[in-house]
Amino acid sequence: MFKLFLENVRIAIGSIRSQLLRTILTILIIAIGITALVGILTVVSALENTISTDFASMGANTFNINQYENTFQKHSGEERKIVNPKISYPEAIAFKKKYNFPLTKTSISFRATATAEIKFDADKTDPENSVFGVDEFFMSNSGLEASLGRNFNEFDIQNNTYNCIIGSDFQKGLLKNVNPIDKIIAIRGAKFKVIGVLKEKGSSFRNKQDLRVLIPIQVARSLFTAPQINYSISIMTSKKEILDQAIDNAISTMRTVRKLNPVKDNNFAIVRSDDLINKILGITKYLGIASWIIGIITIIGSSIALMNIMIVSVTERTREIGVRKALGAKKTTIAYQFFIETILIGQMGGIIGIIFGIGIGFAIASAIGFVFVIPWVAIMAAFATSFAVAIISGLYPAIKAAVLDPIEALRYE
Repeated sequence: MFKLFLENVRIAIGSIRSQLLRTILTILIIAIGITALVGILTVVSALENTISTDFASMGANTFNINQYENTFQKHSGEERKIVNPKISYPEAIAFKKKYNFPLTKTSISFRATATAEIKFDADKTDPENSVFGVDEFFMSNSGLEASLGRNFNEFDIQNNTYNCIIGSDFQKGLLKNVNPIDKIIAIRGAKFKVIGVLKEKGSSFRNKQDLRVLIPIQVARSLFTAPQINYSISIMTSKKEILDQAIDNAISTMRTVRKLNPVKDNNFAIVRSDDLINKILGITKYLGIASWIIGIITIIGSSIALMNIMIVSVTERTREIGVRKALGAKKTTIAYQFFIETILIGQMGGIIGIIFGIGIGFAIASAIGFVFVIPWVAIMAAFATSFAVAIISGLYPAIKAAVLDPIEALRYE
């Protein structure tokens, strides 16, 4: 059986060589469809992995109290119908004091600036660094870890020490070739001692996460005195099972802080980390559907082209089929031969399409800043699709070849 398979493969390769141009064109048509399918699915996989990495690192047992559910100030090109007040520092502090739900850690933070210039000795960076005012729970609640040094402790925050934690990119630029721990950097003329370096997070959605500096929140408030600063409150529970209860308690506490009437709606937003992930990942499924539509349309064309080339092949090899039948070849043997040839062409197109698709997907993901992952689902889908194309396209030509009358076939010129 295996020898028969190898013989059919050898015959198929010989037939492909005899009609090389048509075969190459057919393979390219199949490859284009598979490339579109795999390329889009690769980008979608990279997008999903980036989102999961960025947001899931916060933990499924984390939620934030923000001004709105998202950070945009406008909705559908129009001003919001309901304008929530910003979360002020007195409100954030009042919430932290009142919120005593067990097994939780509450963090208060704010983004002081996104255009800070950092100096070290005679060198300085471009004004593209973000400075955050944080407390001792900010890193754990945000899923951040230190690759060098340590996190802020309660002493740092309570005593407003001029210590800071820097992003990993500073080791590649301003503090290159030196141990950054205990080095002194300057922000707006104030000198800070580096006590920690954050693990690399990469960039996503043009957000340079490794170009940030964390400083104690009160120090940040004294250096950056912009009006109406909007603070963020983050709460992490030690057990996922109590998350819903913790959220209910947080809503009640925040309503008390803002002295809301029981009949009034919340004028703040609760954003769960897992809800945020699910909402964004729900959008990516439409990209997957689009890739399948594009791939199917192209694959239909490649199926027609492959069927056409196999019908032509049957017609051109009618006399050969007649000779094989006269020598005792069965219908199944003839059909099997043409099936092998069709599958071989289909899989060649599939492999080329997978290679090009992954390459294009990787290039797009790298250019956008997504975290690339090998799209095993897309690869398996491409193999299955190319195999299905070969089966569908080869069915009619194989049957046509199998049912040829040997006498008529031998007469064929």
